[in-house]
Amino acid sequence: MNNADAAEVFQPLQTDDPPLVAGYRLAARLGAGGMGRVYLSHTQGGRPLAIKVVRPELADDPAFRRRFRREIAAARRVRGAYTAELIDADADGAPPWLATLYVPGPSLTEAVARRGPLPVPAVLWLMAGVAEALGAIHGAGIVHRDLKPSNVLLAADGPRVIDFGISLASDTTSHTTTCAAIGTPSFMAPEQASAGEVTAATDVFALGQTAAFAALGGPLYGDGPAVSVLYRIVNSEPELSLLPERLRPLIARCLAAEPEERVTPAEVVEWCRRELGRDADSGGGPAVWREIAGPEVPVPSPVPDPTTVHTLPLITRPQPPTSSDPDERRTRRRRTALIATASVTAGVLLLAGLMWTTMDAADRLRHRDASVSSAPPPEASGRSSASSSAAATASEADDRTPGVSHPSSTAPEPPRAFPYPQKWLDEKNSLDIRDPVERKDRKGDIRFVCGETCALESDTSVIALLYDEPGATLDSCRSRLTGSDSHRLPLAAAAAGSEICVKHPSGDIALLVIQVKSDALPKSGVSFILADLTIWRAA
Repeated sequence: MNNADAAEVFQPLQTDDPPLVAGYRLAARLGAGGMGRVYLSHTQGGRPLAIKVVRPELADDPAFRRRFRREIAAARRVRGAYTAELIDADADGAPPWLATLYVPGPSLTEAVARRGPLPVPAVLWLMAGVAEALGAIHGAGIVHRDLKPSNVLLAADGPRVIDFGISLASDTTSHTTTCAAIGTPSFMAPEQASAGEVTAATDVFALGQTAAFAALGGPLYGDGPAVSVLYRIVNSEPELSLLPERLRPLIARCLAAEPEERVTPAEVVEWCRRELGRDADSGGGPAVWREIAGPEVPVPSPVPDPTTVHTLPLITRPQPPTSSDPDERRTRRRRTALIATASVTAGVLLLAGLMWTTMDAADRLRHRDASVSSAPPPEASGRSSASSSAAATASEADDRTPGVSHPSSTAPEPPRAFPYPQKWLDEKNSLDIRDPVERKDRKGDIRFVCGETCALESDTSVIALLYDEPGATLDSCRSRLTGSDSHRLPLAAAAAGSEICVKHPSGDIALLVIQVKSDALPKSGVSFILADLTIWRAA
C-alpha cells in the first residue's frame, strides 16, 4: 500500500486528542465510533497496540462503566488464534480505556468495498477462522452478540474477531431480558431482533450473514430502513440462490430460523476443511489472506518520550597547558590550594552574613507586628489603605442591607446529563424519568402504544418532537417544551435519528434519540423503538 493508504489508516492526532493514555504514548488515531475513539500506541518493547478510549459522557454513566467492566472481563477470558488479545485496561480510569494487540489489516467491510465479493476459497477460509474464534469466545462463556463484517479484521495470517463491546457472559442471565435487543440490525438473528433469548447460536446466525456479505459484496437481507431489514430477518427465508452453489448448504445451516437447528462453530470448521480439501492441510490460507488484504501498511514508529532541553550551552573550560618542570607544578598546586581555601572561607563568611541579616529582619518584623496589633486602627493613610478600608466598609454595608442579593464568586454548575444508551421500548415495558429508568411494566413515565398507528404517551410528562437539525441540547429542548402541554406524540413523522424532548413535573428534562423504529406493521410482532436516552436532572 502507498502513503495515501497509510494516511487513511493512521490519521494524525487532533488538538482534542490526548498525547498519552495511562502512560501509553499515542502515535495516531485509528478511528472513532459511538463508544469512543481508537488510537495506535506501543508497548515498552515497541509492539503496536490499539487503545480504545471511552467518550466522556458515557464514562459518567455508572451503568455504562459496569458494562465496560464486563467487556474487559470478557476479553480477558478469551484466548484464541483468531481474536485480538487484551493487553491492558482500566474500567475505572478517567476516562475508561482498554488496549489490545493491533491487528495490521483492513476490516472485511473495507476489503469488500475495495475489491468486491471474495472468491469461494477465501470465504471458506474466512468462515473457518471466524468459527474457530467463536469457539474460543463461547468456550470462555461469552456470547459476542455483535459479529459483523466491520468486527472482522483481515490480517496476513487470517481473520481476527474483535470488539466485545456488547458481549454477554452466557451464565449472566440477568442481562438477557426480553426488553433489551442489542446489536447491529442488519446482522441480527431472528430471536435477537424480536428481543428473545440470546445464545451462542445467535453468533452462528451472524456468522452466516457475515459469510454471505463476503460472497455477495452486500448484506444478504438487503439494504433499506432498519425496520424493513428486521422484518425480513424475522418473517422471511433468506434468498440463498444468490450465493455461490458451494457455499449454500453451510450458510443455510447457519441461518436456520430455530437456534437449535443451526450448525455449531466446530462443525463449521470441519465442513470448511472438508470443502477446501488438500489446501486445508497444505497451509494455503496465508496466500489467500495476502491477496485479499493487500500489502501491509507500515505502522508508525513509537512516539519517543520528551527529552530535557538545555537552555544554556554546555561550555568546556580550557585546561591549562601541562608542564614537565617539577617546581612549576608544585607552585601551581600551592596556588590552587590557596584559591580553594579562600573560596571556602569567603563562602562561610557570606553564609553567616546572610543568616544574620535574615534573623535581624525577622526580629524587626516581629516587633513591628506586635506594635501594630496593640495599636488602635489608624485613619486612612495613603491610597492603598484608603482603598482597603473603603472596600471593607462597602462589604459590611452590603451585608447589613436587607433584600440585596450579591453575585456569587462561583457560577452555578449546569445540570448534569445522565446518558442511558440503547433503551428498548415496546408494548410490554416502559421508561421512567426517575431511577430505575427501565421498567418491565407499564407504570413508567413513557409508554409505547400501537393501534391503527403507534405513539408515545405519558400520564405525567409533556412530550414534543424536535424539527430542528440533529444535535439537540438541553437549551433546544427547553425552548421546544415551552408552552407545550401534550402528553401524547404520534410517531408517524418520526424516524431513525428523530429527537424527542420530554419534561417531567419534577423539572427533569429528557431527550430520546431514535436509533431503530418499528411501528409500520403493528401486528408483525416486532413493533418497538430502540433509542438513546439522556436525562438532565432538575434542569
